[in-house]
Amino acid sequence: ETEDQLRSIREIKGDMESDRVMDRLLCGDVGFGKTEVAFRAIFKCVMDGCQAILLAPTTVLAQQHFDNLCRRLEGFPVQVGLLSRFASEAMQKNTLSGLLHGKVDVAVGTHRLLSQDVRLKNLGLMIIDEEQRFGVDHKEKIKALWPTVDVLTLSATPIPRTLHMAMSGIRDISVLEEPPHDRRPVQTYVMEYDRDIVAEAILRDRKSVVEGKSVK
Repeated sequence: ETEDQLRSIREIKGDMESDRVMDRLLCGDVGFGKTEVAFRAIFKCVMDGCQAILLAPTTVLAQQHFDNLCRRLEGFPVQVGLLSRFASEAMQKNTLSGLLHGKVDVAVGTHRLLSQDVRLKNLGLMIIDEEQRFGVDHKEKIKALWPTVDVLTLSATPIPRTLHMAMSGIRDISVLEEPPHDRRPVQTYVMEYDRDIVAEAILRDRKSVVEGKSVK
């Protein structure tokens, strides 16, 4: 862990243990470890006997979080469910039933988590990844559904409204400014679609997975 991660974890744990409802923004560049901090908050929530949900803006990101969370929690008595169009109808049905009766501890999903049929027995923590991708309507619906639940939002590029609320003290903020020691720089290219370049990128990414590295 970086010093920024450790500080952010302490701040979030302090919020979760206080009497007031947490409303904290975790801000940091891509690859600076926001997800790792969020996973630890989820683990604390579940170990304290509550349920947690992780809301992602895209189906692919929700699947990625689900897979990573299952690997991280392997060996612990924690049940993780997925609510997205990648999950089968049977899996979604089991997840909904498990959330209602307290058998599913963590639910990862897209906007599907905001549907009326999603009911939880004892929700304690909600994490919103890439907060800038959700509109005001979604955020107001979240407040209406779970007004007393701790909320942690993650963003590399928070919208001005969110940043203003954090800087003015209306919301708490934790900032990750220090990259992990093995982080590779993010390289972005804008170009026309090229099958060879796409194939090269996929093959290089697959190779990095085999070697145990991460390439964005």
